[in-house]
Amino acid sequence: MFDLSGRVALVSGAASGMGKAASLALAEAGADVVLADIDQDGARTTAGEIESLGRKALPVRCDISQPDDIRAMFACIDNAFGRLDFVANIAGEAIRKTPEEISLEEVEWTWRNLVFGRFCICQEAGRRMLAAGRGSIMNLGSLASITALGRGHIAYSMAMGAVVQMTRELSTEWSGRGVRVNSILPAQVLNPGLQERIDADPRIKDRFLSGIPAGRFGRSDDIKGLIVFLASDASSWITGAIIPMDGGNLAMNAGGSVGSEVFGE
Repeated sequence: MFDLSGRVALVSGAASGMGKAASLALAEAGADVVLADIDQDGARTTAGEIESLGRKALPVRCDISQPDDIRAMFACIDNAFGRLDFVANIAGEAIRKTPEEISLEEVEWTWRNLVFGRFCICQEAGRRMLAAGRGSIMNLGSLASITALGRGHIAYSMAMGAVVQMTRELSTEWSGRGVRVNSILPAQVLNPGLQERIDADPRIKDRFLSGIPAGRFGRSDDIKGLIVFLASDASSWITGAIIPMDGGNLAMNAGGSVGSEVFGE
């Protein structure tokens, strides 16, 4: 049920982090992978690791805020493979500033990266999948799409809210025609950006971890099992799902404590 042999997947943000982990997971399950990123060297490195697994890899430079780049990438996919079975929409950046300070241009830049570009990828992939009568799309969201983070995340949270609602709408429109659309919502996944913030203010680490009952930050590899599940026939009746990947963060009330804190252990 989890075998992806003979299938083609597209991953945006494939040069590093969760995008790279997702790409490797798909290849390990048997898929050939198109690796989209603005970091060409990083995408080529990921491609080399995939090819060492015996799978095909196609690194493509793509700025996901630019529709022309996206359409050119899909033309490459058509020429190289002639099919597309799964998309992991992971790439995207945001500008973090307080609501009273952020400029409208910065809000728009964030929106283009996290919403506009991802919709363009969904649209291009959807057209091809609908013609084939099957396919699966995963749009990476965030807990910020359904809960407020504060700390200058206004543009990011608005955009991620749109990503989740886009996922629901596309699922409603397309699932009856064989195309499933789901979203994964990570909590804090340790990456270079988060590590820089922790290094600058070590108090951030304890603040974030206090809201994660599992007691650790996420790792990029934590996405691998979910990605293979959503790409495979094992999830054939799963669509429109908004799936937390958060170590229990969403489940715990803001005033909650893990057991050892309650009982003084």
